[in-house]
Amino acid sequence: MRAALCSILALGAIAMFNSTPAAARDYPFCLMGRDFAGTGDCKFDTLAQCQASASGRQAICAANPYPGYFDGLAAAPSKRRIVR
Repeated sequence: MRAALCSILALGAIAMFNSTPAAARDYPFCLMGRDFAGTGDCKFDTLAQCQASASGRQAICAANPYPGYFDGLAAAPSKRRIVR
């Protein structure tokens, strides 16, 4: 039992160190409607994906109103001040 627990913990540690951080990206289409606050649910690569999710709901698909938003965040210099 102890060996099984140690092996499970070891596999979990290996998986944690092997993972890569999630990369922010912009999707071209957003699902908008009364159920979605702000710019909507912007996680669709194609218009067909968005329309399939909008089907049967009070929602529409539109172009992402903020394309390139994450690109600007990555390129912006840090505004933190180093105090010595």
